[in-house]
Amino acid sequence: MLDFAGPFEVFSRTRLVPGPASRRDEASAPFRVVTVARTRASVRAAGGLAVTPHHGFDDAPAIDVLFVPGGWGTRPLLDDAETIAWIVRAAARAELVCSVCTGALLLARAGLLAGKRATTHWGALDLLATFPDVRVDREARVVDEGVLTSAGVACGIDLAFHVVERLCGREVADETAHYIEYRRTDLRVAV
Repeated sequence: MLDFAGPFEVFSRTRLVPGPASRRDEASAPFRVVTVARTRASVRAAGGLAVTPHHGFDDAPAIDVLFVPGGWGTRPLLDDAETIAWIVRAAARAELVCSVCTGALLLARAGLLAGKRATTHWGALDLLATFPDVRVDREARVVDEGVLTSAGVACGIDLAFHVVERLCGREVADETAHYIEYRRTDLRVAV
């Protein structure tokens, strides 16, 4: 859940105008955050929570910042040609392509990590290493080498703040962290 919900919260709460009042509407929101799955049918997440995607593959808008979350559900998707093809198409139009946790496995299967350094959840580092054209970073929380990857679960929040800072500046990222009461640390991003 946190793989997508953490970054979703960061991006949906980011505002270019500081303070709680700016969060009452979307006027200064630099991001329009949407969820996409194969169809708009509810997806059952860990713990049984049902999540209804905003879009299916067929009606998804162009995506500027693509975040591919991980979780146990990524393993069967590694052999799902439709999902991999959608990731390839969406990534080709995106300004930034990112993965949280084992979402990196899907990016690797899609060929998007070829020749790049990447990370994933510690429990899937060996699986990521089975992609011979991926240089696995076993230490970094966030790797930014053209395609951005993060280690597991909560590291997706760090990655989201890295993207906010990159696109909107440190002041906006820090103010957003303050608003959601997240203590940012000076994250050493592997580049």
